[in-house]
Amino acid sequence: MKKTIAILLLLFSIITHAQSVRKYSNEFMNIGVDADALGMSNAVTAATGDVNSGYWNPAGILKIEDSEVALMHASYFANIAQYDYAAYAKKIDDRSAWGISLIRFGVDDILNTTQLIDSEGNIDYNRISLFSTADYGLTFSYARRPTLIEGLQYGVNAKIIRRVIGEFASSWGFGFDFGLQYESNDWQYGVMLRDITTTYNIWAIDEDKYNEIKDAVAGQNQDPPESTEITFPKAQLGISKKFEFHSDYSLLAAVNLNMQFAETNDIISNSAFSIDPALGLEFGYTDLVFLRAGVGNFQNVEQIDGSNKINFQPNIGLGFKYKGIQIDYALTDLGDQSAALYSNIFSVKVDLSIFR
Repeated sequence: MKKTIAILLLLFSIITHAQSVRKYSNEFMNIGVDADALGMSNAVTAATGDVNSGYWNPAGILKIEDSEVALMHASYFANIAQYDYAAYAKKIDDRSAWGISLIRFGVDDILNTTQLIDSEGNIDYNRISLFSTADYGLTFSYARRPTLIEGLQYGVNAKIIRRVIGEFASSWGFGFDFGLQYESNDWQYGVMLRDITTTYNIWAIDEDKYNEIKDAVAGQNQDPPESTEITFPKAQLGISKKFEFHSDYSLLAAVNLNMQFAETNDIISNSAFSIDPALGLEFGYTDLVFLRAGVGNFQNVEQIDGSNKINFQPNIGLGFKYKGIQIDYALTDLGDQSAALYSNIFSVKVDLSIFR
C-alpha cells in the first residue's frame, strides 16, 4: 500500500510540472461541506464515513448502513454569497456503494450598469438589469472494498463543473478524484487525491456582451481572459483514532496533511510542494451530543513592515443526533485569527432507513 501511494504522489507531481496550470481554479470546490467536518477543521480524510464522504473521501461512503441524505447552507461576505450543498449515498451491497452530490456557490442580483448611460450621455436607471454569477459542482461517487486486503477500501469521484457569469461567460469542466481508507488495530488511515488528472475547464465568452462591458469605461478594461484553465492536483493524507471511555463517552482525534504541488504560503513549502496541517477533535456523549474543535489553515502571511506572521484558523462545532437525524453547527475562524472570513454553518444529515 505504501508503495502504491508513493507512486501515485510521484505521478501527480510529474503531471503538475508538465503542464501550465493556475493555482486558484475552481476554488469553490475547496471550501468544504458538512458542519461536522468543518468544526474539526476538515481533518476527516481518514475518519469520514457517511453521505458526506463523497466530498471528503469517496472510500468512506462504504461505511453507511443503508442510504443517507445531507443538506447544508452557509452565507459568506455578509450574506452576499450563498453556499449550498446537497448529497445522497446508498449502499449497493456489503462491498460497494455509490453517491451523488451537488455544490452551488453563487452571488445573485448583481447590478449590471453597463447600459446605464444612453447614447446621448443621459443616465437612465431603467437601463439597469440584474444578473447572477454561480459555480456548480456535480459529483458522482463509487466506492469498493476489495477482497484481497482486509481493512482496505477505495473510492472514485467523477466531477462535472459548471460556472456561469450572467450572459457574459460560462464554462464546463471535468475531473476525477481518488480516495483510499485503511483500518488496522483501531487506527484509520486515509488518502484523498483531488483532480488527479487535473480538472480541465473550457470557457465560452459572449463577444457581444464583452464588447458592451469593454466600451462602458474607455481604457479601463483588460483583454479577454484565457478560454481554458486547468486545476492543480492536490493530496490529503489523514490518520485518526476513536477512543471509548466507559461506554458513554468517546473522543475522536484526527490529523490531516493537506498537500499542494506548488509553492504557496503554507507553513511547509518549497518549489515542489507545500503542506498545511490540520488537527480536529470530536467529543461525543452516548452517540447523541457532540462537541468539536479544530485548527488548520496555517499560513505565512507577510505583514506591512515586511515581516512574516503565522496565521491559523480555529473552528468549533456542535452536533445532535437522534434516531438517524443529525443536526450540526460550526463556527469557522473563531476569533478571526486568519485571513479567512468567519461564517456560521448549519447542516443536516438523515439516515433514510428510519422511514422504513
